[in-house]
Amino acid sequence: MRSYRVWEVGSPNNLKLDAIGDLTPAEGEVVVDVEVAAVGFVDTLVVSGRYQAIPPAPFTPGMEFAGIVRAVGTNVEGCAIGDRVAAYVPGGAFAEQAIAKVGEFYPVPEDIPLDRAVLLSGAYLTAHFALVERGRFEPGETVLVGGAGGAVGLAAVQIAKALGAGKVLGAIRSERDRDAVLAAGADAVVDLAGAELRDAVRDQVFAATGGRGADLVIDPIGGDFFGAALRAMEWRGRLVVVGFAAGEIPTVRANYLLLKNIAVLGLEVGQFRRRAPAAMQAVQAELFDLARRGLLAPRVAREFAFEALPDALEFVAAGRTGGRALVSIGGAR
Repeated sequence: MRSYRVWEVGSPNNLKLDAIGDLTPAEGEVVVDVEVAAVGFVDTLVVSGRYQAIPPAPFTPGMEFAGIVRAVGTNVEGCAIGDRVAAYVPGGAFAEQAIAKVGEFYPVPEDIPLDRAVLLSGAYLTAHFALVERGRFEPGETVLVGGAGGAVGLAAVQIAKALGAGKVLGAIRSERDRDAVLAAGADAVVDLAGAELRDAVRDQVFAATGGRGADLVIDPIGGDFFGAALRAMEWRGRLVVVGFAAGEIPTVRANYLLLKNIAVLGLEVGQFRRRAPAAMQAVQAELFDLARRGLLAPRVAREFAFEALPDALEFVAAGRTGGRALVSIGGAR
């Protein structure tokens, strides 16, 4: 089978499409014939060597895929050869075959196409855990989503609306993201294009909420947005740190948290695969159900052939996609 492998971190063009032996599952694993993979911003960090955990070379990148189970290891229950699954894994998705451990793969309902199911996995799982598990979202609350044009941002906007948010505000850096964010269900956008965000974010959030502020902030970008969002929060608000797409890891003065009775929480959703796999399974099932009811609709910005995967990585790394990049690998549905 063919597998993209990183022999040297750096440019996506460093990836090599190698022919390697078919995979064999170990205990607690399945091997999947990959039909489709999604490319996320974290994938670009891994390939470039800028992610916090880089496997030893050579390695196959990619974290989100969907396909058909071809082999099942021992001690795997409720899964058989031929089952349709979506998976969210630490790596290995950019190949014609991929391995997923128990807790990393999820059955796909027959009425959800695989190329849709893959998009309802990683980014939507991250957004849901940020909103509900860490952010303690309550219906009727106002949610401010940073990086709303990105994968996690668009998912958070849709999920917040589906779960009954009173108002969802999508923060964007480019006008090209406006239509996608509003189409995802945002009630208003917050413009981050200006050089000075300290007051601009608060002024826009207060204008959209009648001076009340945001109850919950989802922050996948960090940088200057983090501090500006703290100033735009309501009393007893919560901010969930999901990532640092802006490149800068911000800091916070603890006395500011005390004065406003606000909380800053972190989410690294991958840890739930190991520590709380049942919770991951339950949330994924809920996401599929919301999609079947028409409440979630992943947006595809562009589709790529398997041979053009380096182009997909460059496309995502450039940002402002307004949706997901999808890579077709196999031929099953």
